[in-house]
Parts: sequence; C-alpha cells; structure tokens
Amino acid sequence: MTGGLQERLGHRFRDPGLLDHALTHRSAADPRRRMLDSNERLEFLGDRVLGLCIAEWLAERFPQEREGDLGKRLATLCSQDVIAPIAEGMGLAAALRVPPSEGRTGLRARATVLADALEAVLGAVYLDGGLEAARAVVRREWAGAMAVDAKPPVSAKNRLQEWTLGRGLGLPEYTAVSTSGPSHAPVFVVRVTAAGRSAEGMGENKRAAEQAAAEAWLLGIPT
Repeated sequence: MTGGLQERLGHRFRDPGLLDHALTHRSAADPRRRMLDSNERLEFLGDRVLGLCIAEWLAERFPQEREGDLGKRLATLCSQDVIAPIAEGMGLAAALRVPPSEGRTGLRARATVLADALEAVLGAVYLDGGLEAARAVVRREWAGAMAVDAKPPVSAKNRLQEWTLGRGLGLPEYTAVSTSGPSHAPVFVVRVTAAGRSAEGMGENKRAAEQAAAEAWLLGIPT
C-alpha cells in the first residue's frame, strides 16, 4: 500500500518504517509505549517543515509583498482547509493505520486526521531525505493552492474583526460552548458575539470552530 504512496511522493524511503510511523493514527498506537508509536511527533516536525517550505516559496514568488501579506498567505496554505484536500488527493486516507472499529466510523476521512497525517508524512520525508526531498513534495502537491489567490486571503475571523473595529464596535468575543466526541476525534462548538449579535460554529478543533462561528456571523450582515 505504501509503495504507491512513495511513488506519489517521489521519494523512495531508505527507512520504510518512518513512513509506516507517519501513517499510524493515535487510535492504532500502543498505549504501553505511551502512544509514541503514533504519528503525532512526526506531525509536530512536519508542521514546521511545511511552514518553512511554504515561507521560502512565498518569499520567492511574491518579492514585492510585505511581511503581513506573506503571513496571511502562509496561514492559509498551511491551514487544515488546504492540507486535508491535498492529503485526500494523495490517497492518504486509505493508507492510514486505524483500528477496524474506527475505520467504520469514518475517522480516516476527517479533515484534521488527514491534515495531521500529511504533515507527519512530510516530517518522515524530511528525516529520511532532508529538506530538499520535503521541498520537492511541497512544491508539487501545493502548486495548485499556491496559484489560486492573486491577493492575500483574509480569514473569517480577521474579516469580522476588521468589520467591527472599522465601526468602532470593539473586538468580537469568542466563547467555548461545548466539546464532545472521543479524544482523538473531538467536536468543538464556539459562539462569537459582536455588535450585539451572536453566532455559533462547529469544528474539529477550537480554531476551526472559531472560524466557522465568524463565517456564520458574517453571513448575517445585510447586503
């Protein structure tokens, strides 16, 4: 199964165990090993590798942009909304190691699981082949996302903040409403209040729920 993935990555692992490690979700990890055989540590490393590769690429591609605009692009390109579809297109869902019971619940298809897995894979590529190998993967798989926006993107939270501050209404307030689901697949609900009106959003982490809440609030603005 990982042979096809290695072809897609364009990197043949000298240590195939690194790729197996990157594809092991925490639900399939050994509790006797304190979950150290899951992909979480590689995801931690891969997140930084991705950020460096994207930042380097942005500096080359947009030499006239200021740091703030580059930062907006970086945040978007390294976000779950961008990473998860790339991971899905690479076939990571089928390659992920999860218990049969979790596989039947659709765990493999969750955006946060896919995004974390791809970052873990990037971490594994970096350890096995260095920055050049990781850079090659990023530049190939993120090429479409890099070419999409002519202008720096603005997140829903930033758009809401700009709207309220521009009218002298202060900063939006975000409140955690609830958290449900198992520890490896939580669901967060967050409420945002601004200008005397509230809206709620749901996500697989607190940040995603806040963005969803801001988006819901903005949909209520009269046009």
